[in-house]
Amino acid sequence: MMKAVFKKLFKSSPKDKVDVAKNNEPQQEGTSRQNVVLPSPARKVKCNTIAPSGGKSKLPIVPKVDTTIRAKRLMKELKDLQKQRDTEDRIFEAELINDNLFEWHVKLFKIDQESPLAQDMIELNVEYILLHLIFPDNFPFAPPFMRVVEPRIEKGYVMEGGAICMELLTPRGWASAYTIEAVLMQFAASLVKGQGRICRKTKVNKEFNRRTAEEAFRSLVKTHDKYGWITAPKSEG
Repeated sequence: MMKAVFKKLFKSSPKDKVDVAKNNEPQQEGTSRQNVVLPSPARKVKCNTIAPSGGKSKLPIVPKVDTTIRAKRLMKELKDLQKQRDTEDRIFEAELINDNLFEWHVKLFKIDQESPLAQDMIELNVEYILLHLIFPDNFPFAPPFMRVVEPRIEKGYVMEGGAICMELLTPRGWASAYTIEAVLMQFAASLVKGQGRICRKTKVNKEFNRRTAEEAFRSLVKTHDKYGWITAPKSEG
């Protein structure tokens, strides 16, 4: 499946062959054969401009974004995670959502066996914690959005909708050198450190979905950007 996704991402669209006879035909007044992409007037775009000797400047040249950086990095990250897929000691299992390389489901199978959360998973017959990861256009220079899908978890730095309160998942705390595996390991540790538990309530008022998670995370980032992050005492690890 990875090969199919890779081919789909990097398959370049064929260029139309130009008919020499058509090139010799006169163009209609007010038309141009070249499509020019203009920057949005609502957004300032830094462009390189070329001014000919006649003094008239040409249209700005909009720089192209290399989208292959994100795809190549994620292909490597996915391959590294899938190496442990068929092992007995697997901790994670990653799969694409609808063959989309930029949206993953990750199953977290193991956490600290001495933790109350691990005992909850055994008692409630929960095999894994399901996570949803979405990678932005500027990944790996910006962090993925990650939330808990199921089971519904209380505490453990898990917020409304399954949003996750971790500094490294914010633009301020992220570094492009972080691997997805390292992020997942940090999340597993934070669940235990934050005394996370599986919610056993049958009726809950707040929704546990993506929209709620995104709203909670935006509020979290805004709050921490204003007041900073509180570092836990060394006695707490």
